Amino acid sequence: MTSVDYIKEMFALQQKLNDETNGLGWENGYTNNNRIINWKRCIYMESAELIDSFNWKHWKDINKATDWENATIEIVDIWHFVMSLLLEYNKTQGKKDINKLVKDVIDVQGFERFSKEPDNKENADTMEVINDIESIMHMTTALRIDLFDGLLKEYFSMALKCGVNLKILYKYYLAKNILNQFRQDNGYKEGTYKKVWNGQEDNEVMIEILDKGDFNAQTLYEELNKAYKK
Repeated sequence: MTSVDYIKEMFALQQKLNDETNGLGWENGYTNNNRIINWKRCIYMESAELIDSFNWKHWKDINKATDWENATIEIVDIWHFVMSLLLEYNKTQGKKDINKLVKDVIDVQGFERFSKEPDNKENADTMEVINDIESIMHMTTALRIDLFDGLLKEYFSMALKCGVNLKILYKYYLAKNILNQFRQDNGYKEGTYKKVWNGQEDNEVMIEILDKGDFNAQTLYEELNKAYKK
């Protein structure tokens, strides 16, 4: 697969997930339950959760190691909402051609580097990464946001420092997309879904399944279903 293929498929999957979760026309800012959608706030909150993957507290667990596994999941979660914001922008601007949106993404400064090998995360400067994350958070609080040369450029740079490149993002995005679909199918919106399975969060279960081998969308869903029923 090419870089274009990776990005295009992820956009298609995100569009499908948003359509099924929020109802058709969600790009206008409301779900089919008339709930306001704010993708910038979603990015902000997931970014805050990403910061908690790092040992930033000066008063507690000062020798605690970075939780890189959780950091990867949070980076992928942010990507869900970044794509949603871009899809919303594309629709509200009357731009129906998804190929043009994909081209705009891959033309962002830093994407070519993002499509190659990631940095060694063990060499990452924690405070530098946190500053990058906070920069993304600040962008989402502004009235206007530069989606491409601002948000995307900063996101690609931050993700690379955390050991996540395009291929890793794609792998975990597919897995998390299936998990999100599984959540919706099992009462996530209604509040009946159980996120902790036998003492483990579903994200952790998903990662354990991924570590066992290669899965496609259907087989991963089936494995999640087996684990959930236990």
